[in-house]
Amino acid sequence: MQLADWISDFKPLLITLWTLYVLVLAGWIVMQKREPIATLTWVLSLAALPVVGLLIYHFLGPQRIVRQRRRRSMSRRSLEPSLPSDLVTSDDCATVSRLAQAITHFAPSSATDVKLLIGGEATFDALHEAIAGARHHLHLEYYIFEEGHTGTRLRDALVAKAREGVRVRLLLDAFGSVKLGAAFLAPLREAGAEVCWFHPVRLRWLWRPRMNLRNHRKIVIVDGCIAFTGGINVTDDENEAVNPKAFHDLHLRLEGSIVRWLQLAFLEDWHYGTGTALRDDRLWPEPREGKMLVHALPSGPDSVWESIHRVKVEAIHQADRRIWMVTPYFVPGEAARMALTSAAMRGLDVRIIVPAKSDSILVSAAARSYYDELLASGIRVFEYQPRMIHTKALLVDDDTCVIGSANFDHRSFRLNFELSLLLHDRDLASELEAEIESTLSHCREIRADDPPLPFPRRLADNATRLLSPLL
Repeated sequence: MQLADWISDFKPLLITLWTLYVLVLAGWIVMQKREPIATLTWVLSLAALPVVGLLIYHFLGPQRIVRQRRRRSMSRRSLEPSLPSDLVTSDDCATVSRLAQAITHFAPSSATDVKLLIGGEATFDALHEAIAGARHHLHLEYYIFEEGHTGTRLRDALVAKAREGVRVRLLLDAFGSVKLGAAFLAPLREAGAEVCWFHPVRLRWLWRPRMNLRNHRKIVIVDGCIAFTGGINVTDDENEAVNPKAFHDLHLRLEGSIVRWLQLAFLEDWHYGTGTALRDDRLWPEPREGKMLVHALPSGPDSVWESIHRVKVEAIHQADRRIWMVTPYFVPGEAARMALTSAAMRGLDVRIIVPAKSDSILVSAAARSYYDELLASGIRVFEYQPRMIHTKALLVDDDTCVIGSANFDHRSFRLNFELSLLLHDRDLASELEAEIESTLSHCREIRADDPPLPFPRRLADNATRLLSPLL
């Protein structure tokens, strides 16, 4: 019997099975209560891919895992008995910080010192200097930690401190650091350091896969007194000292009370990954209050509130003069797009910097599909030319910055575990302004009267935009 005859004979059955598949799939996705456009995109896309589509959604879809939310909540409750009494919320904060506090339950804090670290070379130099001075503990959390000059140098520094008796704890994302071999980590473990994998691949998780829910945070805590966070991973690809084509990025070195909140973020992740609640008074040295207002913004799929997304949109709405944004991935949702275009149309100086050559073809194509709307509203769009730009920063007016690990896209806002900082300080804003102006000098501005891209390219960009909720 030929294939065509077989299909003809079983056509009614195949149609019935496909209809049931679509109904079950649609019901499953609808119950996620996501944005209508995202729901429709998933349903239509996966309906065209019977069985295969179901597997794609199962492994890569935007799951909101209730059990995981409960585990994250348990992590906070397990730590509460040992938390300092001053880690409480506050009613005395500005509008944006009040929103941040309501959705993260992290109170606004302060810093006695904040250094803006430009590029991997400056970041790793400052990091090694701080590690060398550690006396009690070193807590590190990274998305990407790779072998190579940068990773080996940091590992050896941690091994040396562990041998001195410093408690070293390293939390790594299993997906982002998948290239890291057991042999590379062996010296750390032999020296007494603890290494934990965030969402490691396990057979029992095949029914509820977590590979699409990544820990994108970068946190280092030194003795509870110094903290580092931002966008720079441990890889030669982000260190100009060993790779002249390294990604251009920013990081922060902080001292003051804000370190306690970053410590809490790490301890929650550590408990979530290991099941162990760390209780030691030396994790919480006496806080030092500073003049700079800093608010830690953790976010992830364990919360429905999309804290970093909401804070950035609110900061854009509150702007009076300018909004300058640098992001490697720009795939805005409707709320963010309307906030940005409305700001431009009410006369604000709105600028967006993205890479000319990204490490993600799909995300770059989707970003280009928004250019016409952005330019029509008055937003100025710039493409950074020399190399990949990995900076994730928002500058609002002359005193507000948001810097951290989160890109301006659906993945960072909804799927990844991210950490950014909301900072209110004119001096730091001035430093960030100078850095962005330097970046702009290496950019090409996209203009409305530029020659149009070839039709196949525009068609591909616009088609990719349909996948925006999935990227």
